[in-house]
Amino acid sequence: MSSNTFLAVYLGGGKDGARMAAWNALPEAERRAREQQGMAAWGAWVEKHHDVIVEMGGPLGKTKKVGSGGTTDIANLMTGFTVVRAPSHEAAAKLFENHPHFAIFPGEAVEIMPVLPIPGR
Repeated sequence: MSSNTFLAVYLGGGKDGARMAAWNALPEAERRAREQQGMAAWGAWVEKHHDVIVEMGGPLGKTKKVGSGGTTDIANLMTGFTVVRAPSHEAAAKLFENHPHFAIFPGEAVEIMPVLPIPGR
């Protein structure tokens, strides 16, 4: 991948996080209305940025950690990902300002990092 490619990782606060607790405390009708609003806003975000989205990505499921000691089930805050192209790290971050992940849904943040070239290639 080129140096203008960025990985965006959507982070949540976990099942017991304050934002998720507040979301789950909403009356069902209000939560469903916000879900519809959030999905519409996310779709509008995708449409607005479709020309820079390299990989739409998607939600992430349960995590397994593999190391020299074997494989274990773990929990982390990653909830999804998207890959984008932008002229700079700052420009890539700007794409996610006020993103529905945290502006409407109970997500905490989006972390954006450059995908670096493989050394020696």
